[in-house]
Amino acid sequence: MTAAVFFGCAFIAFGPALALYIFTIATEPLRVIFLIIGAFFWLVSLLFSSFVWFMASTIADNKDGPVQKYLLIFGVLASVLIQEMFRFAYYKLLKKASEGLKSINPDETAPSMRLLAYVSGLGFGIMSGVFSFVNTLSDSLGPGTVGIHGDPPQFFLNSAFMTLVIILLHVFWGIVFFDGCEKKKWYSLLVVFLTHLLVSALTFISPHHGLNLVSAYIIMVLTGTWAFFVSGGSCRSLKLCLLCQDKDFLLFNQRSR
Repeated sequence: MTAAVFFGCAFIAFGPALALYIFTIATEPLRVIFLIIGAFFWLVSLLFSSFVWFMASTIADNKDGPVQKYLLIFGVLASVLIQEMFRFAYYKLLKKASEGLKSINPDETAPSMRLLAYVSGLGFGIMSGVFSFVNTLSDSLGPGTVGIHGDPPQFFLNSAFMTLVIILLHVFWGIVFFDGCEKKKWYSLLVVFLTHLLVSALTFISPHHGLNLVSAYIIMVLTGTWAFFVSGGSCRSLKLCLLCQDKDFLLFNQRSR
């Protein structure tokens, strides 16, 4: 039973991200490189967040309960802010790299910023999901029984679905964030930051996993819809894709084979 929980939760959390990687990134070496760099940027943001948390917890050591609560809130705020700052730094790096490639070889077609936004967002999401869920996933192998002392019996399943939504949200946030930087729509960056902060704050109501997940998935659907339209999608293109009538998509798949 523990093995079934382990593999089931692992495929729920990382299955869609793995599919996106295999079908859209793995065949292009340059995309793989950008994905790894994006994951590295998230790791560096985690390092800075850990340093801030260490300094804050050292200053507030042995304080009463309310101080510890506010310290936790500060830690989440600082972590989200640092992650978005590194997302912006990665955008600037990709922008400089794209301009440099054009100046060196004008005939070479550089990857579009929309594609780079998707790849970098997936890199951020995969690394975030791995760090947030790997310890919980390892505990699912046992020993022990979840819920035997009155705790939520679906803890591992809820954690898997929450990890999935975080990974997909990072993809959508990356697309919206890069589009806002390209078009200088700074309110898009603010919305990304606020929704990221809101989803992170939902973890504070951990006993209410149902409310937590439903709220996170509503935010994911809204953000995904926004990312779809800012990346050039339309209701017509969505309909053609679902009905397998998009000629450009079908021709691309034939060429890929």
